[in-house]
Amino acid sequence: MPAYDVTVSTTAPPDVVWKLLLDAGTWPTWSPVDALVRERSLGLSSDGRDGVGTVRAYRTGRTVTTERLTELREERLFAYEGVHAAALRNYRARIELHREPDGGTRIRWHGEYEASWPASWFLPRYMRKFMARMAQGLASHAAALHDRTVN
Repeated sequence: MPAYDVTVSTTAPPDVVWKLLLDAGTWPTWSPVDALVRERSLGLSSDGRDGVGTVRAYRTGRTVTTERLTELREERLFAYEGVHAAALRNYRARIELHREPDGGTRIRWHGEYEASWPASWFLPRYMRKFMARMAQGLASHAAALHDRTVN
């Protein structure tokens, strides 16, 4: 089964990173996704703290994917599964947050999936690069937010 595993660090503490993960509306700000598609999402929280069972739909280019939150452990674990993605099946991902001794956060974003036959030759490389951009965007945006609040 194809997989990706990306680890990045940020100077922001876990609570800052956690708030960005929980608030679906922030994802297009810090990631390569273009937009949150509210009309295809289910259970979005009005306070930016989505819970287990929430289904989020994101558009990247002309493609819309939907994902369901499956497990949340405050400031430690954010897990989700794919509900609909054109070329993916059985997609599951976990974002693990680890507090660093300096107060920052190590972010490990990893997942596995099955790819449809036509996409199976390019999807593993694409997913590794795309998810690296996701993780780095999260780390950079969290650091910038943190820097604004402490300075």
